Amino acid sequence: MAQNKLLRMDNVSIVVKSLDETIPFFEAIGLKLEMRAKIEGEWAGRVTGIVSQCVEIAMMVTPDGHSKIELSQFLSPPTVADHRTAPVNSLGYLRVMFTVKDIDEMVSRLINEHRAKLVGEVVNYENMYKLCYIRGTEGLLIGLAEELAKK
Repeated sequence: MAQNKLLRMDNVSIVVKSLDETIPFFEAIGLKLEMRAKIEGEWAGRVTGIVSQCVEIAMMVTPDGHSKIELSQFLSPPTVADHRTAPVNSLGYLRVMFTVKDIDEMVSRLINEHRAKLVGEVVNYENMYKLCYIRGTEGLLIGLAEELAKK
């Protein structure tokens, strides 16, 4: 039997229009800005296949330090497509889900302070989770889950 060589998942990348607008939204969810940097040069183009790229990134990390989101703002070349407002049954990467302590407080705060929009409603799933989707800054689809007390 072949041995699994996967060590970990490092991060998920999300391309955004504005790091300055998106970083505070993810901070409001509870992620911390770990670093911000400009990525460019011949080596970067060899990795992505975009030869003349110049990208500013912000690495956001969860409180436990295990999960990261890399927010990427392309300075050049310009972005060529926009999938942020695709419906939830679209193909491809769609959303990131976070487990939170108080989903009702989180949703209320994100709506009031960051103009997020609730996609459907907050739903109790078999008394195990409260779940919802929201559209956050730039229309990004975010899932929120609250684990309910086990009986």
